[in-house]
This record gives sequence, C-alpha cells and structure tokens, in this order.
Amino acid sequence: MNCVGQSSELGSGVSIGEAVENVVLGGDVRCWIQASPPRGNGSRNTSPMGRVGSRNTSPSRQKVVKTKPRGLDEETHATFGKVVHADVQMEDNIWAMLPEDLLHEILARVPPFLIFRLRSVCKRWNSLLQDSSFLKFHSSVPSHGPCVLSFCKSSLIPQCSVYSLPLKTWYRMCFTFLPHWAIWLVGSSGGLVCFSGCEGSVFYILVCNPLTQTWRKLPSMHFNQQRQLIMVVDRSDQSFKVIATNDICSDKSLPTEIYDSKEDKWSVHQTMPASNLCSSKMAYCDSRLYLETLSPLGLMMYRLDINRWEHIPAKFPRSLLDGYLVAGTQKRLFLVGRIGLYSTLQSIRIWELDHAKILWGEISRMPPRYFRSLLRLSAERFECFGLDNLICFTSYNQGKGLLFDVDKKIWSWIGGSAFQSYNNQACFYEPRFDASIY
Repeated sequence: MNCVGQSSELGSGVSIGEAVENVVLGGDVRCWIQASPPRGNGSRNTSPMGRVGSRNTSPSRQKVVKTKPRGLDEETHATFGKVVHADVQMEDNIWAMLPEDLLHEILARVPPFLIFRLRSVCKRWNSLLQDSSFLKFHSSVPSHGPCVLSFCKSSLIPQCSVYSLPLKTWYRMCFTFLPHWAIWLVGSSGGLVCFSGCEGSVFYILVCNPLTQTWRKLPSMHFNQQRQLIMVVDRSDQSFKVIATNDICSDKSLPTEIYDSKEDKWSVHQTMPASNLCSSKMAYCDSRLYLETLSPLGLMMYRLDINRWEHIPAKFPRSLLDGYLVAGTQKRLFLVGRIGLYSTLQSIRIWELDHAKILWGEISRMPPRYFRSLLRLSAERFECFGLDNLICFTSYNQGKGLLFDVDKKIWSWIGGSAFQSYNNQACFYEPRFDASIY
C-alpha cells in the first residue's frame, strides 16, 4: 500500500461537504483511517441548520452527548447510534473564492488528522503541507492537544495508532516510511518522534515527523552503543536535542553525549557519577534531566545549561516496589509507583518533589477499582508516561490505558485494541505539521 498517494481533483459541481465525506478511500487517506468502530449508517452533517426539528425527547431514545472539539463545529455523538441528517449544499461560488490568507487561517485550525481528508478536495488543498504560508499559520494557532501514540512492531510492518484526547478517537498512522531497523520508540516531543534500533552490530537513531512522513538518521555517537535516550524539542528556534546517558545492556559508565540539531553533531560531556540505576526511564523538565539511582540513593540531575551532573538526596517512599519519574509543567516532577509488599495491600500512588525541602509529598492515589482493573495480578508490571500534568498508565494484558489529570484529579479509561499487544510501546504525542527534522 502506497502511503503517499496522489490526490484526485474533484469537479466544480461537488460541494465541499460531499467531497470531504467521499475521500476516505483516495490518496493519502489510505494511511489515515479512523480506527474507531462505525456508529451507524447515513451521511454525517454537523451544520446547525441540519439539526433543526430533528431532536426527539422521548425517554425511549438513546442518550445523546454533545461535545465541541477545537476546530470543528459542534458534533452530536449518540450512545447506541448516529442521528442521520440531510446534507447541506454549500455555495461553491462563495467558498471557492476565499482569499488565500483567510483559507489558511481556517484550515490551520482544523485538527491535523482531518487535514488529510481535506487534501483530497482539490490540488490546491493537496499542496498545503508544502505551503510555507499555511505552515506559518499552523505554527501560530494553539496546539491540537495531547494525543497518545501506540507503536508495535511484532512483524515486518509496524503498527501505529494515535488516540486524540480532544476528539476521543483512535486514528491509524502509516509508519512504513521508516527503515526496518527502527523498532524501539524512544519518545516524542514538539511534534517529532524518535526511534532507535540496530542493523547488524551498528546502533542507529532517527527522528521523524509522522504527519509529513519525513525522517532522517542522526550521525553516530562517539561511543556508539545502545544507550538510554531522551529527545527534547525547543519550538522557539525550531531545534531539538537528543541526550544519551548510560549503556542499557551493561553497567558500563559512558560519557554523556548530546546531539544538537543546530550543529548536526554529538558533543561529549561528563560521565554520570552513579552506578546503580533504579529504572531506565528518564524525565526532562525545566532544562534538567532526572534519573532514579540506588547508589548514591536518590536522583541524578543533569543540567543542560552547564552540562554537569548533580546528586539530589531525595529518599524514596517506603515499600516502593517500582517507580517512574514523570515530568510535569514547568518545574513539577512526579514519582509514580506501586506501594505494598502483599497483593491485598498494594496501591499505586503519585508523589511530587518539593525542590526546596528535597522531599517527596504524596498528592494522589489510584482508586482501588482502577488498580484492580489495571493490574489483575500482584506480579504484573505497568508502564506510565506523562505530558504536562497528564499521566497515562498501561499494562499489556489490560487492553486499555488509564489517564489521570493531576490538576483536575480525574481518572478515565482510554479504550481500544492498540494497547493489547505484549510488545506495545506508547508515549504522549503532539501532532504538528511545522515540526522540522532539521
């Protein structure tokens, strides 16, 4: 299946509303298929004019919930089916004559996943992603919002799905444009996604933009071994950095290396003065990189402004079985872990680091019903990752993710088959067309 197909130009007699509904099987949309199950038959119309007189307040009708995602008209989602409305004809002679800057201003506010459908309307819209004016408008509007990216490469063809939190919908993404050795998901930042892998005995790292399907392989490190990696993007100057710390496969200490996209090279810095790491997970916030260590006990912090490691003697909570560091907004740093030696007394709790007192303070606990659903056996492991003040939990046999909003104290499930694979990898992802791989 070709991931970058040619889009067909529609005739002038077809309305924009009809065109968007009829392009699902054409052009680029083959790799961007809405993954949620169908909710019913009939065409969809979100125009307020199409809803006049269509509401039935009978108790026998299904429950209707109204939501309004950013960039879309108000949508109506039914619990057991979809309400069918008549299509509204749009005047081609009006909408076809919109000024270029106004058109770009409107399209820049459309959710990125729907842009691929709109590209099949005409050749003019198909060239949007190569238009510097559109990318400029897109970079100036608020972000679409956080998404959860799920990646799995159990076969030769990588499987990837993205769950949009604002739209509450799964979308399949085509990742066949990547080389076959890209099998480990490092992470995502600022619209870019980082992968690593080995081809023979050579270790490689690449950075890509899934929306534009562009990627490039980074130069080899000075100590080119499989390392703990994290990528951070600076949107102010459209640059990114990849930080490599210790060797994953052994306890061998290696110098810290940093790749800077502005210079297109790796620089070698101080070796981390710690020998026993608690986890391979790292957290980056406020220009600082954090890792958990047992020797010395506490946290190791790497300051990018002075390229130096520092030890933070923050003792871990008692009876902590497994813990993950999660970066919040600004300077907030969270510790997520399971507490309890016996299965009947276990729970997952969340702490926040008090930087002044160098103490972990508990801020929330996972409700027992969510804990029992997430981890059915006491020996099961869970994964968690964060973005801003959102934390997502996954366990491979659960088949769904659990989302926690630290500010609102709200727990909610993310359903879908994307989490059911044993070797599934996931992270938060912010879709952006203007994210540059250079």
